[in-house]
Amino acid sequence: MSRTRCLAATISLIMGLPLASGALAQTVPEAVAPRLPADAATRAAYDRTDALSRSVFWGNEHAINPMDPVAGVKMAQALRELGQFDRAAETAEAVVTAQPNNLEAMLEIGRAHIARGQAFYGINALERAREIAPRDWRPLSLLGVAYQQVRRADDANAAWHAGLSISPDQPEILTNMAIARMGAGNLVEAENYLRRAAAQPGASLQVRQNLALALGLQGKTAEAETILRRDLPPETVDHNLAWLARRTEEMRSTVQPAQPAQSSPTARSWDSLNR
Repeated sequence: MSRTRCLAATISLIMGLPLASGALAQTVPEAVAPRLPADAATRAAYDRTDALSRSVFWGNEHAINPMDPVAGVKMAQALRELGQFDRAAETAEAVVTAQPNNLEAMLEIGRAHIARGQAFYGINALERAREIAPRDWRPLSLLGVAYQQVRRADDANAAWHAGLSISPDQPEILTNMAIARMGAGNLVEAENYLRRAAAQPGASLQVRQNLALALGLQGKTAEAETILRRDLPPETVDHNLAWLARRTEEMRSTVQPAQPAQSSPTARSWDSLNR
């Protein structure tokens, strides 16, 4: 090759470099901005939305930062409210794995396993929560429910009474005690606990509905109806009263007293009527 041809080839090659570099630059995507967690105001706003919206939002927050304990706990709570109990338990357990002393995650583990009917698997987390927060009534309230579900009635009552010593007349604890009494067929004692609970400023709609149930099952239909009509639309009240009438008639026509195992479906059926 002549010197002139070599020089031309060299110039062509050098001139071709920018072209190749430009073509390569066109194939490299622009840098994607990292996703950031939502600010406090956005998070607070989503806390006031329905469970489905919260599950999507907190799922995205958890995907952005899997180590965010708030996102993990909130996601578990939303999943539990949607009935996805296994996923809720797994999500809360992952939080505890990362943060062994996360109280809220321990409580969610207990709630999820109780809700799926497998309270035994939540007891360890709840007992741990009781240890790290001895002045918090919530672990004791949930422990009572878990113990009751696994047929440790004495332990359940001890946990509930310990909770009441911390927070006297706590509606949630009193309601849990009342439901246990209803499950055992002791409607009078259940009514007494629920009246105490309903009289508290923090009593929820569900407390009053459970009181109406206890009254209705004893034949105190008029008072039960009065309570129901304060909180529910007329068609729902009529439906609930019809259910109560059928249930009380079944109880009257039964020669043998209802066994505890037969009573718990009653509470579940009533609860489903009020969802």
